[in-house]
Amino acid sequence: MREYRFNVPPGWPVPPRGWRPPQGWQPDPSWPPAPAGWQFWVAETDAPAPASAAARGRHAAPSAKASVPERSSGGGLFSGKKRLKAQNAELEAEKIRLEEQNAGLKAGKARLEEQNAELDAEKIRLGAGKARLEAENAGLREWVERFGVMDAMQISAATEDLRVEQSRLQGAIEDANRRLREIEAQVVQTEDVALLQEVGVYEYQHPLGDAVAYKAKLAEIKDQIKSMARGGQAVLGATNWTVNGSAAEGRRMVRDFSKLMLRAYNAEADNCVRTMRPYKLQSAIDRLTKAGDAIVKLGKTMDIRVSDDYHRLRVYELQLTADYLAKVEEEKEQVRAQRERQREEEAARREFEREKARLRKEETHYRTALAKLINKGDTVGAEELKTKLEEIGAAVADVEARQANVRAGYVYVISNIGAFGENVVKIGMTRRLEPEDRVRELGDASVPFRFDTHALIFSEDAVALEGRLHDELADRRVNRVNLRREFFYATPADVRGLLEQIAGQHLLEYRDVPEALEWRQSTAAQQASPALIT
Repeated sequence: MREYRFNVPPGWPVPPRGWRPPQGWQPDPSWPPAPAGWQFWVAETDAPAPASAAARGRHAAPSAKASVPERSSGGGLFSGKKRLKAQNAELEAEKIRLEEQNAGLKAGKARLEEQNAELDAEKIRLGAGKARLEAENAGLREWVERFGVMDAMQISAATEDLRVEQSRLQGAIEDANRRLREIEAQVVQTEDVALLQEVGVYEYQHPLGDAVAYKAKLAEIKDQIKSMARGGQAVLGATNWTVNGSAAEGRRMVRDFSKLMLRAYNAEADNCVRTMRPYKLQSAIDRLTKAGDAIVKLGKTMDIRVSDDYHRLRVYELQLTADYLAKVEEEKEQVRAQRERQREEEAARREFEREKARLRKEETHYRTALAKLINKGDTVGAEELKTKLEEIGAAVADVEARQANVRAGYVYVISNIGAFGENVVKIGMTRRLEPEDRVRELGDASVPFRFDTHALIFSEDAVALEGRLHDELADRRVNRVNLRREFFYATPADVRGLLEQIAGQHLLEYRDVPEALEWRQSTAAQQASPALIT
């Protein structure tokens, strides 16, 4: 009877001699397909070269991942080189599969350890509860032993008392929770107020020249933020995570969750930038740090976290934003001060021009009158007019000198009891020919009452005199940040003493007591009709 043997297609591992496929056997999907029309069973004609004992031990079944040693050149199915390549590919695939299984086992071990820790904590908690119940049970037994067994009515009455007490306690708890929610709402509403109460003089974190420089630096930082986000450097995650044994699916899941976490973190960071105020800088940094910590907790299983470099970059963005806003406000204040000086200089210039025009017109009038007197031969009247013309010429020269000397002017000391109280004065300087015009402008609709003038001191160097007074009262400034606000905690008498030492002979007249007529009349009217005050 003719014997047949299993004819192995090219690329398949060689089975042991005499091997027969068991029922339902299927080739490994990783093996190459058999050529079309391949004969799987052939007559046993030439006996193949016997394999070594070690090779027969390694190939107990065709599903093994290594093949038998190479047959003799006359009867082998594959050359030695091809079989080695096939063996190497199978071993690499087996290595990858084992590594994926190892990663999954590690993750499962970590989850089991976490569950074990939770169970231990639950065990401790239950043990404490058991001890508490045993203590309560012992107390109840003692109470029963002391007071004996109660009858049904007593038990019913005690139960009703307990129910009433429970209802009262429940109502008290609900009331306390309601008050707590109200207090929490108030805390949220007053958070900015608390920050404002704690604010001091703003210190720049990264000093730059002007707002334009800050804006350029912010644009550079935003480009770096986008680059890190696109490059996958913003949020980091586990690299060995698997889903259903697939490392590719695991990487995809980690990547998707990382994008979601990054979007939440960036939303918080962008909101901090959008609502930034310089005094809220530290609060914004704390909020952003807490957002990063929350992401670490939520992504603990897959080790998802915001990278330290990305967090530092976004904190740097917050610091630059606060600096930029402070610098913008500072520059706006400088522009307002410059415009105020320009308005004051323009008002003084127009006043000088009007005065010179008035004097020139008067001079022309007197010259015409002088010519008429000379024609009539009235020498006495002519001499009087010549004297008057000399006075007008001196006045014109004085106005021109005042206009040319930008440091000459009046230093004024004024107060407004109705607006600022009795112990606040304003000390300023004006180049106007009529300084009271400037005082009236300060008492416009921005304050409820007009200012009272205590002193007007003319000086050829009014700028230096004003600066000296400000220096002497520097520790009494009302606004110690914006030095253009020239208000001081001092009485008019305090300023008079300083002026007597500094101004000397320039101090011609001083009023210690402000009139404050409108304020005094308003106060009297309020006292006469208190019902009008709401």
